[in-house]
Amino acid sequence: MAWQRQHGRHGLPWQQTTDAYRIWVSEIMLQQTQVAAVIPFYQRFLQRFPEVAVLAAAPVDDVLAHWSGLGYYARARNLQRAAQMVMTAHGGQFPVSRAVLETLPGIGRSTAAAIAAFAAGERTAILDGNVKRVFARCFAVEGYPGDAPVLARLWALADSLLPVSGAGADAREDMRAYTQGLMDLGSGVCLRGRPLCSACPLASGCLALRDGLTAALPSRKPAKVKPERSATLWLLRRGGEVLLERRPERGIWGGLWSLPEPAPNGLSLAEAPVRSFELRHVFTHFILNMTVQQVVLPEAPASPKAAPQGAPAVAADSRHLQWHGLEPALQLGLPAPVRLVLEQVLAEYAAGTVAGR
Repeated sequence: MAWQRQHGRHGLPWQQTTDAYRIWVSEIMLQQTQVAAVIPFYQRFLQRFPEVAVLAAAPVDDVLAHWSGLGYYARARNLQRAAQMVMTAHGGQFPVSRAVLETLPGIGRSTAAAIAAFAAGERTAILDGNVKRVFARCFAVEGYPGDAPVLARLWALADSLLPVSGAGADAREDMRAYTQGLMDLGSGVCLRGRPLCSACPLASGCLALRDGLTAALPSRKPAKVKPERSATLWLLRRGGEVLLERRPERGIWGGLWSLPEPAPNGLSLAEAPVRSFELRHVFTHFILNMTVQQVVLPEAPASPKAAPQGAPAVAADSRHLQWHGLEPALQLGLPAPVRLVLEQVLAEYAAGTVAGR
């Protein structure tokens, strides 16, 4: 705690509040994402959704659009579900106890503890990835932290090491400093590759440092070759519009707008020029190789009767397939590779329009 107060981080946006809603947003964003990357997303998100009621009532497309680029989109969907549960089950008051927080979608034990500690000073243990590394080295805990017996030992350590203090404001501030201190040690000192042991307040008691095991601990997850999958996506452009498909909530890019897969009914490749190109996107558990088929269709007529004879009719409905203007489409929740494709298409279309094509 003393080390954190002197050497730890104090200027992060979410450290300037004890508002559980704002702390919760930061903790969900920080899952699987670096602090530097989170800060601009966090600030934009709170400008649009400053309170839990605003987030609960917002269109899901708006929520996903403000999350686009952070990845792991189930986090955004759970974020809104949790906000809606806060409104219906908790009267709009965001809970601050770990036990209640764990009942909300997308909040696990460690995240709930972090919110409770920062918002209310609750004496409860965290154990995120960085903290697991600190404990594994300090106490020479062997084995992969994702394995159940190893994880159980780390949780037991986390619970046993909580600071013992009295009640009141001082105790709450101690818990905030202790919790933040563990996070700061893991992210800035006890680094995975080259730990800065000379700057660590725990160095004198660290068993891994004593025994020369800092490079070996924590044990890494057994390596696996990532499987590769293939998919064909259809980039259908009609003038300044593009056809997008909302993906099912389950599966990759759940709930986001993407390029249709497979080709929509009514498309005849013999009647429209096609250009194809390849994309590759690396997910946590697999690699997706995509072939994008670009098709330029005749522009939509002012009247259905004016449609040229034999022109392909690509149907769109209000739920899953919709035509969107290229610029408005970039405001939707889009997977990162699809966003890059549409930005390039928009640039090409704008250049073609200026050139009179």
